[in-house]
Amino acid sequence: MTDPLNDLREDYPGAALTEAEVAADPVVQVNAWLADAVAAGEPLANAMTLATVDDRARPSARIVLLKGLDGRGATFFTSYGSRKGTELAENPACAAVLYWPRLHRQVRLEGRAEKISAAESDAYFATRPPASNASAIASPQSQVIPDRKSLETRRAALLSQGRLDRPATWGGFRITL
Repeated sequence: MTDPLNDLREDYPGAALTEAEVAADPVVQVNAWLADAVAAGEPLANAMTLATVDDRARPSARIVLLKGLDGRGATFFTSYGSRKGTELAENPACAAVLYWPRLHRQVRLEGRAEKISAAESDAYFATRPPASNASAIASPQSQVIPDRKSLETRRAALLSQGRLDRPATWGGFRITL
């Protein structure tokens, strides 16, 4: 009997990566690879696995969306009251991985997460679709909810208000590299 997981194999065609082919600045290189991933049709090319640890040094990981990458670091947004938000407040050391299977590439980021300014978080929040903002406000991330209907009711009530301001409990983190 064969093991179905053991039978999952793939050849990785293409040339080997050499130092001569990569930019001296890792941020420039990762941004180039992000552009390659988008061009290759990678779904959610900016999705990254974020790993944090709790106050007992137990790791946890989840997917977040990379929304900025520059010389200051890698930026993502979340509820500060979520599990990741509270873990980063207690211990800012974290790691993230971007993986692009179509390109046979991955990038690991390691650093310390720090909250970005309220002004930066406000500016990003203002660019999001109203439905996304209503969902972000309505959802108590990492908390138990009574049922889905209560979440949907809260979201609908928020959407009926029109423009929504970013709550102080939601914003960005930047992983300094």
